[in-house]
Amino acid sequence: MTTAALPPTPVDQRKVRKAAVAGLIGTTLELYDFVIYGTASALVFSKLFFPNVDPATALLASFTTFAVGFLFRPLGGIFFSHYGDRLGRKWILVVTLLLMGGATLFIGLLPTYEQIGLFAPVLLCVCRAAQGFGAGAEQSGGATLLTESAAPGTRGRLASLIMVGAAAGTALGALVWIAAQALAPNDMMTWGWRLVFLSSIFVTIAALVIRRKLDESPVFEEIKQVRTAPPAPLKEVAKYGKANVLRVILMNLGVSTQSYTIQVFMASYLITVVGTDPKFIPQVLLIGSLCGGVAAIGFGTLSDKIGRRRVVSLITGALVLFPAPAFMLLTTGSPVAIVLVIVTGFVLACQGVVGVHMSYFPEVFGSRYRYAGVTLGREFSSIIGGGVAPMICAGLLGMFSNSWIPVAIYMSVTMLISFIATRMSPETVNRDLTAERDASHDPFPASAVASRATDGDLAAVESQ
Repeated sequence: MTTAALPPTPVDQRKVRKAAVAGLIGTTLELYDFVIYGTASALVFSKLFFPNVDPATALLASFTTFAVGFLFRPLGGIFFSHYGDRLGRKWILVVTLLLMGGATLFIGLLPTYEQIGLFAPVLLCVCRAAQGFGAGAEQSGGATLLTESAAPGTRGRLASLIMVGAAAGTALGALVWIAAQALAPNDMMTWGWRLVFLSSIFVTIAALVIRRKLDESPVFEEIKQVRTAPPAPLKEVAKYGKANVLRVILMNLGVSTQSYTIQVFMASYLITVVGTDPKFIPQVLLIGSLCGGVAAIGFGTLSDKIGRRRVVSLITGALVLFPAPAFMLLTTGSPVAIVLVIVTGFVLACQGVVGVHMSYFPEVFGSRYRYAGVTLGREFSSIIGGGVAPMICAGLLGMFSNSWIPVAIYMSVTMLISFIATRMSPETVNRDLTAERDASHDPFPASAVASRATDGDLAAVESQ
């Protein structure tokens, strides 16, 4: 069960670059799949798969199928992370990629309610479940691989590229919906929406080609060489890592809630309540995603300089206050105000803080169950956070006569939980990733100091 002490290993920059590209493009596919589905939930699925109910109920049903994917994410996370910590990160990321891309492709081939009745929404839920099962270990695997491949002092910046991929996926999803909405309304509702989902095959093929050439993480290779017993990641998480899994769940709860509220629910709110032109929504998402990608790198780099906890605390603290003024601006219907709200949401919640999480969460866990710990924490928080957020928000809107106040309270309360959890968490920057113990036990072991870090750098971080 023990591992020998591991000497520092020089970082192979070629492998780091390959890991960065692989993580970026995998998350591009994941977010592309989820954004086109989420946008379809707001724009077309209620009419195509739930036509025999009133519009509010149809929208709620459409968001319920969106939530199904999140319910299956922890199951996929449990399954794939078990093998990711035993066999390595690379091939798990290839398998999850094929599963996500295949499910999205099949959605584009589904018959509608008009063609096969109730079987249509059932098949839609099955495809959505397959998407979620594959996505359950995708971002966590990419973040773990890239964090373990990067040198101390650069992990925040490099791991944030995962969220640059997320921004790219959102931007691509917005672009294809802009193209689909340029069609005649009847064409868009009959075959245009199908092309949106079928287009995922191009992203899937590109990602598969890159990931097949990926190298395993050097940290995983080092640990594998000196292990004296085969790992049982889920068993060890249950025995040693429960506290940090709960920590990650709470840290990510509000972030996940606000992220998917901004990306999915606000689109339907703007269309159904504010009266915004549906064609404007993908354009705003495109602008927001581009700004969010830049913010992810900026905040990730900043966390390398001043610490993960400080940066995440600043962002989550701002997001506690964000919802009420955001909805006040949205209800004006002003295009400038709408762009300002969506861009701010992407910069802070959708990509900015998550960009820091991509290095923070892997650094929290010990080496024997890092993949499993990160995956379980993030994906269980996605069930109670982002997965059900659009559905809860739509329900609150219906219960309170289209008032945004309960929705804003819900967003702020969940983010307050994440802010408090972050303030109670250890700093992990430059932690030794070969250490078996979690960061909460020993956040700054002697071997954590990167050869390039100065005593002053560490003193500044430890004083936080």
